[in-house]
Amino acid sequence: MKTILNQKFTRRSFAGLALATVTAFATPGLAQDTIKIGLIASLSGPSAKSGEAITRGMALAIDEINAAGGLLGKQVEMIRRDDEDNPGKGLTAARELVQREGVVVLFGGLQTPVSLALVPYMNQAKVPFMGPWAAGTPITQNGAEENYVFRVSAVDEMVDVALVERAVTVHGSKNPGMMLINNPWGESNEKGLTAALEAKGMPTAGIERVEANDIDVVPQLTRLKEAGADAIFMVANVGPSAQVMKSLERMGWDVPVISHWGPAGGRFSELAGPRAKDVEMIQTFTFSGNDSPKAAATLDALMAKFPEIKGPADVTPAVGIANAYDAMHLTALAIQNAGSTDGPAIRQGFYDIDSYDGLIKTYSTPFTPEQHDALGAEDYVFTRFIDGEIIPIK
Repeated sequence: MKTILNQKFTRRSFAGLALATVTAFATPGLAQDTIKIGLIASLSGPSAKSGEAITRGMALAIDEINAAGGLLGKQVEMIRRDDEDNPGKGLTAARELVQREGVVVLFGGLQTPVSLALVPYMNQAKVPFMGPWAAGTPITQNGAEENYVFRVSAVDEMVDVALVERAVTVHGSKNPGMMLINNPWGESNEKGLTAALEAKGMPTAGIERVEANDIDVVPQLTRLKEAGADAIFMVANVGPSAQVMKSLERMGWDVPVISHWGPAGGRFSELAGPRAKDVEMIQTFTFSGNDSPKAAATLDALMAKFPEIKGPADVTPAVGIANAYDAMHLTALAIQNAGSTDGPAIRQGFYDIDSYDGLIKTYSTPFTPEQHDALGAEDYVFTRFIDGEIIPIK
């Protein structure tokens, strides 16, 4: 059966809807008898490939769920909205999807600032919010007495430990610097990286900021170089990360760059130039170099559903697909456990999941009232871009 996909067309979001040609649109009559799952993500702009990947992962999982009979006797319908990387627009979309469309679970928040804007509303509305991308630690660790936010993705504080460990063990770093996006995601990683360095008794050469629209960061990098930085931790999405690497190229500074996964979200290898291949980037999943039968079967299904996918190089970023695919199947199990579409019941349904043989791993009690993140540091792998494909570093 086909995924049912509903999306309001706007001039800016039209490009992000190209893949809707391979899905069926819900008719009003059918929509009344479906279980609606919302998705808010970047469907246009520099991070549109990430939004596309999340959509594809969810769509593939929903196809499988619907082919097996759906949930609670109904088919599952996905309804998407473009947040345009804007927290205010994301919050407006969340209210619309919850209050007007009646989604029973909301996926989204590609960007940490968007997710953080949605968290208080989703907890107040008592509707589960599933994060398949944004890694900000406070998203799930939000302090709410009743926390409705779950995640199948990386978590900054664990990523930061892994970044520091790689800088030390692989590159022998003793005085690393930071290049961080100037927003709450950068702040989250500043805390995590600082704590990870302090745990090893290490200093930092400095902490520099990059703006989303910066076209040159030579001054920031020069300060780090003059401070003796022997490695750089980079935390930013596609555009600013590309500017960091282009600025390094202009400077002729050959310094190790160990990155969060932001560059995976779009056309980084094209935008960053020849230094793109030098970035060592953390991921939760890759199809390339993955010999698991589940990965092979899922890639085959993706190629059958989306003819433009010819192989692993065409599913970048694979993390968006894998995180969303597993998150959708875990959500389906939660709804089945709940036996209803009531928000508090679904929340308890997540806690009642025993195990699930997923694409990323086999999950065993993935969620508890104290732990709303299904993935841990043991699920991370370092990669680099080679000819536009994200390849694991051996």
